[in-house]
Amino acid sequence: MANAERRYSKDHEWVRVEGNEAYIGITEFAQDQLGDIVYVELPEVSSSVEKDEVVCAVESVKTAADIISPVSGTVIAINEELADQPEMINEDPYSAWIMQIELSDPTELGELMNAAEYATYCENEE
Repeated sequence: MANAERRYSKDHEWVRVEGNEAYIGITEFAQDQLGDIVYVELPEVSSSVEKDEVVCAVESVKTAADIISPVSGTVIAINEELADQPEMINEDPYSAWIMQIELSDPTELGELMNAAEYATYCENEE
């Protein structure tokens, strides 16, 4: 379930921060709701993203879902393995990061939920 090293958005993205960089992916709850993921649309490296902006999408056998950036910054890397193996998100959503962002406003992290807050939030979503 939720991990103490990460912060979480109400849109079910997780953020793991290393210095001034953030890895972003979707949570266990999100991948469970989506079902078997068959395609990940990855953002472009060096693109600028704003907090709460749609940056890419994932498609499953059931539906498609937008990935909304929980923080602002510049995309400095994408997980290219997901292009050929989108199911990695289903297998381990907390290892299968989607993008890495250089943060432009680290204070935005304070607006995200910690693991306990996110767990409570998910209980209310079900």
